[in-house]
Amino acid sequence: MAVPILKQGDVLIASIQSALSDQDLTQLRDDLAGQVGRQRSRGVVIDVTALDVIDSFATRTLRSIAYTAKLRGANTVVVGIQPDVAFAMVQLGLSLDGVATALDLEEALADLARISKEGSRVR
Repeated sequence: MAVPILKQGDVLIASIQSALSDQDLTQLRDDLAGQVGRQRSRGVVIDVTALDVIDSFATRTLRSIAYTAKLRGANTVVVGIQPDVAFAMVQLGLSLDGVATALDLEEALADLARISKEGSRVR
């Protein structure tokens, strides 16, 4: 199942609506990596609110998406990790080290705007 990727200004928003196969997750990673360059995006938001399970492959793939996007010039924020999912991830030793998280889309967009503003002062 393809994940819809929307463009909001210079941010790409991928909203995962249901559990994805490993192949679907890999396709999402590839699609986002390509679109970051084509759309000249500075931010990526991945909404996982609808997921009630995030396994080790999904965790590694989310990290891979964030690291790949960073190398292409975009920051990534994962939003909507449900409390039970977060608890299970901690119990299983799964982490999104180096990947920003937020409670919702509004917070993610504010974080990306802040990061972008801070980055523009450094130059």
